[in-house]
Amino acid sequence: MRNGALTGARFVLLAGPVALAFFSGGYFDGPRAWAGLVAWALVALSLLAARRPLPRVAGPRLAIGGLGLLAVWTLASLAWAPIADSAYDAGQLAFLYAGVLFAATALLRPRSALRSVEPALAAGALVVVGYGISERLVPGVLHFHHSISAEGRLEQPLTYWNAMGEAAAFGLVLCARLAGDATRPSPMRIAAAVAAAPIGLGLYLSFSRGALFAAAAGLVALIVAAPRREQLRSAGLTLGAAAVAAAISAPLHGVTGLAGSLGSREREGAVVLVVLVVVMTAAGLGQRALVRRGATGPLALPRHAGLIALGLVIGLFALSLAVGSSETSTAPLSGGATRYTTLRTNRYAYWHVALRAFADEPVRGVGAGGWAVYWLRLRRIDEGAQDAHSLYLQTAAELGLIGLALLAAFLGGVFWAARDALRVAPGLAAGPIAGFVVWLAHVALDWDWQMPAVTLTALILAGALLSLSELSGVGRPPRTRAVARS
Repeated sequence: MRNGALTGARFVLLAGPVALAFFSGGYFDGPRAWAGLVAWALVALSLLAARRPLPRVAGPRLAIGGLGLLAVWTLASLAWAPIADSAYDAGQLAFLYAGVLFAATALLRPRSALRSVEPALAAGALVVVGYGISERLVPGVLHFHHSISAEGRLEQPLTYWNAMGEAAAFGLVLCARLAGDATRPSPMRIAAAVAAAPIGLGLYLSFSRGALFAAAAGLVALIVAAPRREQLRSAGLTLGAAAVAAAISAPLHGVTGLAGSLGSREREGAVVLVVLVVVMTAAGLGQRALVRRGATGPLALPRHAGLIALGLVIGLFALSLAVGSSETSTAPLSGGATRYTTLRTNRYAYWHVALRAFADEPVRGVGAGGWAVYWLRLRRIDEGAQDAHSLYLQTAAELGLIGLALLAAFLGGVFWAARDALRVAPGLAAGPIAGFVVWLAHVALDWDWQMPAVTLTALILAGALLSLSELSGVGRPPRTRAVARS
């Protein structure tokens, strides 16, 4: 009875992001409220049924405590926020996230549960992205709602193209990990390589530059966390399959932008579908050949490869910001592939207003939801916006230095746990680390925090790392430290 309840709870936890994806990503009040109730029901179940559900080592305690206190501080900002309803919604969202992180940490402790995280989330990404691209491949059969602002970019079912890009980035990185993990069953490794092709097509069709950057950051983190030759080769194969799938669709505007008559879109969709099947088959055969080669040994990475990779990602990010801010063209960006030829964005204006708000209230912030008020007051462009398009800057603006400190505690706890997990179980830690890096990179550029379907994926991956840290016993006082089993 107890084991069945815990198994069901783990299924609900891992299926949650996919379920929310089909309710506009959980962005609106109703789905978000129901998700919060389910999350805290999972917390209650884990407290009642799981063995030792409370965190016992430093990393998980810091991460869960930091996120929990951030939720409390967000809700407390009702006292000074300019719009009480917005502050309440933000607090509700933060409590949802705190509940999911705690539940994931408590429920994912068994090794079998930890091994299910990567395939479950990769399959979820395939479902979400596959649903989105299906209309473009068979437009005569499927018809989805489209917003004018999307300009043909892939937006369904999340209803936001950049969020769809991030979902695809999660999927691509997790598929690369599964394909390169020599401890996984051969059929799973081959299936992961096959799935990379449609997921890569979805990543391209989102025309999200931030999602491409996040996927690249995640793949770099993957090679550093799992420095094996078979991992590098499988990552290259999955990335190649994704790139070929994107390339075949690039010249077909009926697929990339929903342009043209229904007849022309049907013909173009059929062409892409047939070629996509060929690419998927080739990826599967290629991965099968790699699997038959077996483990091929470690990669010789330079010392402090993690710090070098971090510096490289941050440096490229800073360079792209500098280049983008210096571009002078004022022509509006299209929704298609020309977005990949420029780094221009309105985010600089959003971030400028966030810094102004932070300067006005550096300690406590202007209150959750207050950035939108500052935007109406200080904006330099005639564009509606509700968020600063950066978790870090929005936290600084709305919750001040106190909010930033609590966010840093959460992230610091996850980093601590990731380091401990890598020492004890690198094979289980590599995928969650790479996936979490995808979110860390993308959340700097967009409003992922307000889109639960993508942020819950990151929190489940973080919970897996916290669970691994708990299992390892690293960080316990010497007298109570347990010996980790291999």
